[in-house]
Amino acid sequence: MTSLPRVVFTPGEPAGIGPDLCVLLAQKKIPCEWIAVCDPDLLERRARILKQPLQITQFDPGTPPGRHIPGQIKVIPIGLSVVEKVGTLNPRNAPYVVDSIDYATNQCLDSSCDALVTGPAHKGVINDANIPFSGHTEYIADITGGHPVMMLATPSLRVALATTHLPVAKISQAITQQRLMSVITILHRDLKLRFGLNRPKILICGLNPHAGEDGHLGREEIEVITPLVDKLCSQGLLLTGPLPADTLFTPKYLDSADAVLAMYHDQGLPVLKYSGFGKAVNITLGLPIIRTSVDHGTALDLAGSGQISTGSLEFAIETAIQMCRTETANKQN
Repeated sequence: MTSLPRVVFTPGEPAGIGPDLCVLLAQKKIPCEWIAVCDPDLLERRARILKQPLQITQFDPGTPPGRHIPGQIKVIPIGLSVVEKVGTLNPRNAPYVVDSIDYATNQCLDSSCDALVTGPAHKGVINDANIPFSGHTEYIADITGGHPVMMLATPSLRVALATTHLPVAKISQAITQQRLMSVITILHRDLKLRFGLNRPKILICGLNPHAGEDGHLGREEIEVITPLVDKLCSQGLLLTGPLPADTLFTPKYLDSADAVLAMYHDQGLPVLKYSGFGKAVNITLGLPIIRTSVDHGTALDLAGSGQISTGSLEFAIETAIQMCRTETANKQN
């Protein structure tokens, strides 16, 4: 990585607020070279709706990185199949969304860019176009390899997930010692490598209410989670748990922790989003590239309104830059 990071951005669903975020953030100072993979005509249309000045130039990977200039944006052009209707999904544009993710991810794999930041995609319309897509996290992992671990973070709280986009009925069978071993190992490693925490302290949620109540409310804690936590602690990891989720998310525990591992999506993320929605970032650990994302969806009803905040996208970019710099420094030492 050069002293000035190159961050590539995919705005995601063209009918949603992703293009708005791109246009609005382009007006601000950003401490990196910022490149969007998208349809330049889409950005021009959205800039006109938002009444924002926007000068678009094509990205040239052969030139040295240049700091972002407010009011301008560098673009890797990919064309829409059909002109978008703001606020209305169209499956015909689903391949465009997926192609932009493919292209941006490969820009990071070949080291043309240092980090990937993604805007909100709409899973439903992509699947309606007969393209299997369970989310950015899993899709990008299929391209890059590795074991993806989803972690959302605010300035004061990090929550990683043992399972991601699974129906509730399938969660228990997915909580295996093999999965937990992989997730906890990756979480511990990346907290050290990309966040600069020498000995990260991780709190582990139980799966069941009251962490199983000594087996009366479920045996996953006794048979799966506790033995694995004990094994990893014996290897030097600083883990506490399994703890009941309804008491873990209190200052008594959080004040001395670096991260929380929740067993499933809606166990940990409602707490994090309540505490910092709009100022949170979605981070994919366990990949050979750095990838962050906004903490919200496509917000079709707000597209083109100008009534949105760029706070989550700004935090996603700031986090990606800091992760780049920390990882580079650790690899040099």
